Amino acid sequence: MNGDPTRPLAQDDARIFALESDAVLGHTLKLLVLEPGAPLDVDAVRERILAGVDTFPRALDRVVVGPSGAAWQRVDRIDLDHHVRSRSAGTPHDLRRVVGELMSQHLDRARPLWTVDLIGPLDDGSHAVAVRLHHAMVDGIGGVRFLDAVLLDPHDVPPHPVGVSAAAPAIPRWLEWERMPGALMRELGRPGARSPFDRPITRERALAFADLPLDGLRAVGASRPQHATVNDVLLAVVAGGLRRWIGGLPQARGHALPHLRAQIPVSLHVEGEAAAAGNRDSFLNVDLLLREGDDLRRLDGISAQTRVRKLDHDAALMDDLFRALGRAGSVARAVADNPREFGVAISNVPGPRTPVVVSGRRVERLYTSSEPAAHHALRISAISSADRMGVGFCVDPTAVADVTGLADATHDAFDALAAT
Repeated sequence: MNGDPTRPLAQDDARIFALESDAVLGHTLKLLVLEPGAPLDVDAVRERILAGVDTFPRALDRVVVGPSGAAWQRVDRIDLDHHVRSRSAGTPHDLRRVVGELMSQHLDRARPLWTVDLIGPLDDGSHAVAVRLHHAMVDGIGGVRFLDAVLLDPHDVPPHPVGVSAAAPAIPRWLEWERMPGALMRELGRPGARSPFDRPITRERALAFADLPLDGLRAVGASRPQHATVNDVLLAVVAGGLRRWIGGLPQARGHALPHLRAQIPVSLHVEGEAAAAGNRDSFLNVDLLLREGDDLRRLDGISAQTRVRKLDHDAALMDDLFRALGRAGSVARAVADNPREFGVAISNVPGPRTPVVVSGRRVERLYTSSEPAAHHALRISAISSADRMGVGFCVDPTAVADVTGLADATHDAFDALAAT
């Protein structure tokens, strides 16, 4: 090591790092599918990463654990032969298999917690790039910043402002505590029945992806009497996919659909933060209304829930509460993470606003995937890119089968909602 002092992980980063176990691997994945063309030059990709890695300092740090807890420590050099590799895949099935294998492998704690795998060439001449990043190193917004700084060809389009807000004045203490009971009842006070994903997990992972038109999501939201956001429409599409998929499972026949609540991460990043600002988010819990048979009524019901939670600043209030509780906040978080409080986590991260390029090749599709958690065997993640929304479904296949069926059902749900 070069003698740099260690720097303790921030509270949120340390909490996430501590969740890692044999079954919980702790990382996220960004999958970029490039237009057909000549094979990717691994040395050229390494040169681009080496040129940009200094602008994202966390990419130069590993995690060491000592008597005082986990801390960042700068490494002497980046071993690009380890961090940037090539893998073969020909068909979409091969690609899903490779990224499933990547998601089932721990990142090496002796090194900075990221890898880049060049996958292909696929049968149509395209290539894919799979970027793994430990969640203690970046959250969703941070992952996009990593791509910008380290992998994408330089461009002059600023990051998407959604998810990063101006620093807001503190909520007056009297108003905060006046609103707190309502926020607690909405977010933590409604334990439900056991969800179909409330199962122990292993380290095995299987992935599937859905690709949705961003303009189509916007058009559906704009058509409603009370305007629904893109994220509201995304939640309704995913809920419609879950309704179709769960209802078609053999074990569901003759049984009512479950009351399924989704936990929605909410970014609390503010303008002016460093690129490697770490994790800064809270959450909302929303009933996905799977028992509602009408797609538009389901969308309106979901939109009404998120509207109330945003107006009353539930996410910020929950973050303030956990921080105010100090060590007792870990108990409150354990309650919040109980599978009876929510059955599935669904995140949505704003990605590049215009087409972007890797090694001179345009990125045609961008997807993201996040880890399942103990007793939350399905995780759904979305990311926008130019005019598309890529949705990743990640499961432990020993607990949840046929994840590709869920991706197909999500496409069907979008088609049905758009058609109405």
